[in-house]
Amino acid sequence: MQPRRRLALWESLHRASSEAGSWLWAAESSVSLADLATGSALGAPPGTLRGRTVLVWMSDQLSAALALIELDGIVRRLVLCPPDFDPVHLSYVIETAGVDRVVTDRAPNELPPVGVGMVSCGRSIHRIPIRRVWDQDTEWILFTSGTTGPPKMVVHTLATLTGAIARCGELAGSVVWATFYDIRRYGGLQILLRALLGGGSLVLSAAAEAPADFMSRAGKRTATHVTGTPSHWRRALMSGAVRFLSPTYARLSGEIADQGVIDQLQGAFPHARVAHAFASTEAGVAFEVTDGRAGFPAALLSPNDSGVSITIEDDTLRIRSARTALRYLGRAEPLLDPDGFVDTGDVVERRSDRYYFVGRRGGIINVGGLKIHPEEVEAVINRHPRVRMSLVTARRNPITGAVVAADVVLTNSEVDRAEPSMVESTRSEIIATCRRSLPAYKVPASIRIVPSLEVGPSGKLGRRDA
Repeated sequence: MQPRRRLALWESLHRASSEAGSWLWAAESSVSLADLATGSALGAPPGTLRGRTVLVWMSDQLSAALALIELDGIVRRLVLCPPDFDPVHLSYVIETAGVDRVVTDRAPNELPPVGVGMVSCGRSIHRIPIRRVWDQDTEWILFTSGTTGPPKMVVHTLATLTGAIARCGELAGSVVWATFYDIRRYGGLQILLRALLGGGSLVLSAAAEAPADFMSRAGKRTATHVTGTPSHWRRALMSGAVRFLSPTYARLSGEIADQGVIDQLQGAFPHARVAHAFASTEAGVAFEVTDGRAGFPAALLSPNDSGVSITIEDDTLRIRSARTALRYLGRAEPLLDPDGFVDTGDVVERRSDRYYFVGRRGGIINVGGLKIHPEEVEAVINRHPRVRMSLVTARRNPITGAVVAADVVLTNSEVDRAEPSMVESTRSEIIATCRRSLPAYKVPASIRIVPSLEVGPSGKLGRRDA
């Protein structure tokens, strides 16, 4: 007997749609997904791509979303190209993934030679007679973030991508999601799928869009559920743009959510449920914490009915579930260990009945042989009432090899009255706070007050040695 094919994304979306319908709202255009019943955004009939391996390479999130909805269940593989993809790696991706078609919203003269057929896809749905036939369990190929050189690609299916969504209790047509994330990366794709499979709608952010502008647009669409990294939220809080929103749910993920940013977000949205989640492209969605505290309860390591197993080995978080990626593409290294766990590379520390994230295994600062996680120092600095966000890096030192340095962004009210004496007193207070909370070798040797910090395309702080 042939195994039963899973529902394709458009089939699931169509079943979940409410009477009001689902919408995708971008900065300059919007689409009612009900129109896909009688039309297409593609420049060729979807059936002509049946069984193909397709690289979805878009300049626009809305076009990318429409392509994913239309092609899942039809193509063999969907290779989702992130917005910061370097074309120098194009031939590697095409060869490794076996790409034989590129679906794009760019003009041919805007792309390097790809050596395979191209199909256009736009931000609007044109009305055409259409008959959709879904007969494929499509593989979804996602790029991991934070790698240099040729991209590391992982294999998902719609089932692994939506494993956590089936347990979401908020799926309802009245839900309007808004996300700072780009849907072409795992975090943003999760929010797109949550919105679609819940019969809700989604407000998409735009590249280089100011937080105030995005928050204003989300507010006009009455966004009920808003998500981003802690860095996204800190920038939004600093801009004052959160006044445009009154969500019932606000979530942080992608970086360590320290107590400072959780408290700030709860203060900005006193009637919202503030949550932080752990997820990664390889491990999938592992858990969500909604008790208003940083870290996660140690009880999550006990057997439960969530379908997710969590263990700590060598102080590092490891995840096993049906939501994890299946394998790496084109790499010999295994994604899973012999017991089926993904090594996340995230270092945790137990304090009483709770685990706290302290940093990435590969992001350690070495001060005279002593190891420091930058995020651990940032969490202390960020607790200061005048601080909005901080970035801790290594600064070269001829004696110890490196010392700890910190760039600090002040809150709005402090920026407005940032006289030299106040800046100096703030530096002194931060140093004093660090000395009370950290061993001497972790205390910053220098603190610089800066107007802003760089946030990368994935919404995470740009970390580089000073």
